[in-house]
Amino acid sequence: MPQHRFTAYFEHEVLRKRSYLRREWCIRVIEAPIRVERQENNRYRFWGFVPELNGRVLRVVTLDDMLTIHNAFPDRGFTP
Repeated sequence: MPQHRFTAYFEHEVLRKRSYLRREWCIRVIEAPIRVERQENNRYRFWGFVPELNGRVLRVVTLDDMLTIHNAFPDRGFTP
């Protein structure tokens, strides 16, 4: 079973700015994404619906290992 981790940036900046976010939502998106893309700088973007965010789409950015969560935010511009 994969062991998800969180960067210091996520822990100290993202959760401070977006205190409503939950780590378990990010993990859920990574484990069952509706879309995945490789991003520049050896990162990956994952998108997933989060019912607790009124069904909005959460974008989660990981490092190259696809397990270490670096950023997350509701993606208002997501189009399937």
